[in-house]
Order: sequence, then C-alpha cells, then structure tokens
Amino acid sequence: MSGPPVRVLYITGWMRSGSTLLGNILNELPGVRHIGELHFLWKNGVLGAGTNSTCGCGQPLTACPLWSDALAALPAPAGAATARRMLALQHTLMRTRHTRARLAEARGTGPAAAGVGELLDRSASVYRQVAARGGDRLVVDGSKCPAEAAALLGRDDLDVRVLHIVRDPRATALSYRSAKEYIDPMSPSRSSGYWTAFNLASERVGAAAGDRYLRIRHEDLSARPRGTVAEVLRFAGLDDEVPVDGAGRVPLGVNHTVTGNPDRLRRGVTRIRPDDRWRTELSAADIAAATLPALPLLGRYGYPVAPARPAGGGGTPSRRAAPADRAPAAAVDPAPPPGGGTRTAARLDRRYERPSAPLWPGELR
Repeated sequence: MSGPPVRVLYITGWMRSGSTLLGNILNELPGVRHIGELHFLWKNGVLGAGTNSTCGCGQPLTACPLWSDALAALPAPAGAATARRMLALQHTLMRTRHTRARLAEARGTGPAAAGVGELLDRSASVYRQVAARGGDRLVVDGSKCPAEAAALLGRDDLDVRVLHIVRDPRATALSYRSAKEYIDPMSPSRSSGYWTAFNLASERVGAAAGDRYLRIRHEDLSARPRGTVAEVLRFAGLDDEVPVDGAGRVPLGVNHTVTGNPDRLRRGVTRIRPDDRWRTELSAADIAAATLPALPLLGRYGYPVAPARPAGGGGTPSRRAAPADRAPAAAVDPAPPPGGGTRTAARLDRRYERPSAPLWPGELR
C-alpha cells in the first residue's frame, strides 16, 4: 500500500478495564478516532447478531455516516457473506490460546496459518478507511484480543502500538457479578480466571513488541488521569495537551465506536475518579474467590493479596446488585477457568452462571 503506515493504538487486557473511557478521552484530540471494539464489527455491526451494536453516535452502525461510508469504500464487499467469513476466521485463528502462534507468524519464525492474511487484510483496510475519515494521526482499537494484537504486530502497512490496561481483579469481579441487558453474569472465580489468562497473553505480546508496548493500570488512570493520559499520549506518538483538567474532568463529544461500554453513548463533561466499591460490596467469600485465580499476577501489578477494608466499612456487604460500571457485550465460556478453583469457587460458579450464556470470540478452552 502507498503512503505511510496507519498508526494504531491497540488496547489489550481483560474486560472492564477502562478502555472505553480512555479511548473516548483520546477521541477528543484532532486526528484521533476511537473505534471501540473493532473485533465485533462483523458480528454486531454488519450482521446485527450481537448485543450493544449501536454505533457510539447513537445510530445503527450500518446507518452511521462514518461507518456506512467506510464499509462501502472497502476494496471488497462488506456484506453478510463477508461478515460470516470473518467470524469463522476469528473463531479459528484469534482466540486467546492462539496468541503464541500469531506471534510466531508476526516474527517470521512460524508458517502463516491459512486465513490469517485474509483476516488481517480486512482489518488493515478498515483502519485505512477510518484514518481517511478523521483518524489520520491515530486509530484507537479497544478490542482487547491478545492474539489479534500479536498478529497485527507483523503488518508493514500498520504502525501498531499495544496498550495493555490492567485493573484489580476484585473490581472486575464486582462488575461481572450482576446480569445486565447486554451481558451475562460471571462468578468471581471465573472472571479472575479469564483476567489471569488474558493478562498473561497480553504480557507475551508485550515481550515481543518491545518499545511498542506499554502497560498502565485502571487505578492510576482513575487517581491520576492527567499524568496517565499524558503517558499514553507520549507512547502513542502524540504531543497534544491532555484533554483532562486538574480535577479529572473531560468534555466528551460524539464518537463512532463499534460495540463497547454503553457509557460511550454519554455526552458532556465526565469526571474521572477512583472506584473502590468492590472493597465493601463484595463479600469476603467473593473476594477470596476472585483473588485465588489471580495470585500469579497480583504482586506484579501492585495489587495486595489481602486488601484492607475501608475504615468503617466492616460487616457483611449487601448482596443487592451494585450499579457496577458498564461494559461491552461479553459472555461466559462454560468451561472452568484456568487454574482450577476451590470448593467455594465451584459453588460460586453455579450461583452466578447462566447455562445458556453465549461464547465470546476470544474465550479460553
């Protein structure tokens, strides 16, 4: 392809990490387009077969001026047949367990599996169309699929930077505890099993990416938004002023995100602040169940194994559904999380699990 490589900031890690908020902050800068979770373009956007499929601008994705124009301008048709083909390739090639193979291909140390080039060509074409429609300085993709991030590192026509966001697994466990209109519930042990596996896979990508990899924590973004966003801007090659004021406030306008946290539909001034509700709203049993599968990585990310309760926060927390932060459409793999679990964790799985939960394309098994 002629012209300079399209610069892409690919966000990886586990769900409920704050990627939607960060992407929308960057979206306020000139020449930057946050496109949400592009991995779900074909399922949610083109086929309309998933949940949470409205574009961030509020319209159905195929009716959105940006996306309808971008899809029509792709080198090959982007209709239902193509979408089903892309879904099949994602399922076969881009699950978390494929991360090692995709890295070998990107490094040139392993043969390319059939279909990888086709899938990546489609993604690269979409990135180019978005870059031509307001994302000429940076395209932000919050798909959080480690195998996809690994594969994209091998593209010569893309300048891919991998941003790995982590969040305390107990906080994500609270967010997954209750069913919402766009997501099924997940037990604390299962959520943390995925948390560990996705973050380990993301670290593998980071080891291969070298200086094209940066890891940040959700807690640092919440507590020190200006400094953390400034670090991300430097990493992404942008020299803009941080669009967050000293009080953590940022004015958010219209975005064109494919799937993602439904808060992406909100407009106006948003204040960024820490959220430690899990410390009081999760029971001691839930905290233990969420901690056990995450033990290999807690210390590495600076999270305590035995978190302290806030002063005056003793007692048994309510089991009432908390107004947990919103998150993208996801689902539960019916297989047990990696790392096994205790008898307590098994009971929690049965309590939270929905037998009919759909499968997320990057799930482990």
